Amino acid sequence: VQLQASGGGLVQAGGSLRLSCAASGRTFSSYAMGWFRQALGKEREFVAAISWSGDSTYYADSVKGRFTISRDNAKNTVYLQMNSLKPEDTAVYYCAAVLGYSGSYYHDAWTYDYWGQGTLVTVSS
Repeated sequence: VQLQASGGGLVQAGGSLRLSCAASGRTFSSYAMGWFRQALGKEREFVAAISWSGDSTYYADSVKGRFTISRDNAKNTVYLQMNSLKPEDTAVYYCAAVLGYSGSYYHDAWTYDYWGQGTLVTVSS
């Protein structure tokens, strides 16, 4: 599967953005999807994930209550709605996919087999 992330940009603190990740292929509904981010000079970190069925979602503590992950299998797309953005949310955001996963390590980058190219989110104070 190929992933194409989009929707990044410059936003003021307190604002909102919605990231999209479009996937190629016919079996998108079988993939668990995740969002990760990497700030300048820092390691990549988990942001959010959604199961292949869409029934389960997972969030990093730092974004819980502000970000929402969702998926539209008819459009082969996963979304990350980001509200109440903070300067510390500034990073390159990556979407990732893994086929048929139903384990306990959605937060672990090593779980995912496919990665998008990243989209830059900049939050100004």
